[in-house]
Amino acid sequence: MQAVSLYARIFEIPGAKSFSAAAALARLPISMIPLGTVLAINGIYGDWTSSGIVSALNVIGIAAGTPMFARLFDRYGQRSVGRIALVLSISSMLVFAGAVLLTAPLWLLFFLAFVMGATQFSFGALVRTRWSWVLERSGHGELLTTAYAFESAVDELIFIIGPIFATVLATSVHPVSQLFVPALALLVGGFAFFALVSTQPGIARIQNAELDTSLGHGDARGGEGISPDAPDPQTQEIPGAPGRPGGGRKRIAAAIGRVLPVFPGIVAVMFSYMLLNLAFNGYDVSIVALTKAQGKAGLVGVMVAVFAAGSMVGGLLYGSRNWKGTLWARYGILLFMLTLGYFSFHLTLANLLVLGALQFVAGLFIAPTIATCNMIVQRGVPPRHLTEGLSWLNALGALGASLGSAITGVVLDSYGPESGFAVPWIGTLIACGIVVLHIAIARRRSLRER
Repeated sequence: MQAVSLYARIFEIPGAKSFSAAAALARLPISMIPLGTVLAINGIYGDWTSSGIVSALNVIGIAAGTPMFARLFDRYGQRSVGRIALVLSISSMLVFAGAVLLTAPLWLLFFLAFVMGATQFSFGALVRTRWSWVLERSGHGELLTTAYAFESAVDELIFIIGPIFATVLATSVHPVSQLFVPALALLVGGFAFFALVSTQPGIARIQNAELDTSLGHGDARGGEGISPDAPDPQTQEIPGAPGRPGGGRKRIAAAIGRVLPVFPGIVAVMFSYMLLNLAFNGYDVSIVALTKAQGKAGLVGVMVAVFAAGSMVGGLLYGSRNWKGTLWARYGILLFMLTLGYFSFHLTLANLLVLGALQFVAGLFIAPTIATCNMIVQRGVPPRHLTEGLSWLNALGALGASLGSAITGVVLDSYGPESGFAVPWIGTLIACGIVVLHIAIARRRSLRER
């Protein structure tokens, strides 16, 4: 009953249903393009190596472009930047799809794949920023965990539907058709999202000097990841000024702050999230290799869907109640439970039915882990940098996913089709270590300051 009540409350806010639905449709490309490009290149050119290069260049483009767009969104507003960004993104997708359809030279496809990634921006970050804005403005900030958990569940639903949709289109319609549909979804969902002006976050009017010198210590709410006594970034003195102790170190921090929002724990949360995504792609590649080795390649879509379904259910359950304890402690526990889940796969690789059941259970911890990670960033960065902070998660996540595929491929080639399942649990175990180390350092710092 409480679950229904919490979700009902977030959707009672005027405009919430509309912007959440529009953002869900606009996010369809993130689940269709990665597999869609591989299927298209292999279907037209018959070349798996080129497919992998195209996919990697697209990911590199995403990592390069997403934070840049996010900073523009925070600076000038979602609607103003979004309409231009949509035209660029949709155009690059259509040009790439057209080039594949016309069997353009591979060197041109490599370039266009990078451009397609570089013009992509994160609707996941935009919709979470909008939730943060409307909930704070309406006095329901305590419901943010529910909203973020819901969006994480939506992400998982998208990753269930998208790959299946892409595969059906590629095999039943045309090898390139699955690249045109995401562009249509982005067109409809994107322009609908940016047309909803009433829920658009306010634009932060920031002087250039403030942008150059702010370290992004957090906002005045004293959220987790920052100290409640930290100075306001809008009023604090410029760090590293001449004659001040530690000026060199602080000047370096200020330089980093011009590239991404800096707050205590930024390294821990970003790199642990990168490892989390490394584990995701390590699993994806491993399950493909395992099902193929067992002569059951047709079941790979089902296995991935079961894993994502568990995550979707877990996300909805996670958002159905208010949780106690610190976000960092919760994040560490969820990562550890996911590590146990990944490790359990080794017990039953010969039986896909039992493996599927274990995948569903392990999947229950994925969306809650992602939602908690987003909450840490939301409470750690100043409101004017929120979209950028969340987008850096996506950028590091994309790099982690690319590394996961590459590392797992090497492991599989060297040690066989079952060996790849070691990559996910080792990745999340290292992420657990990073989180534990951060908590220990933060507690030690807190004791020293008392």
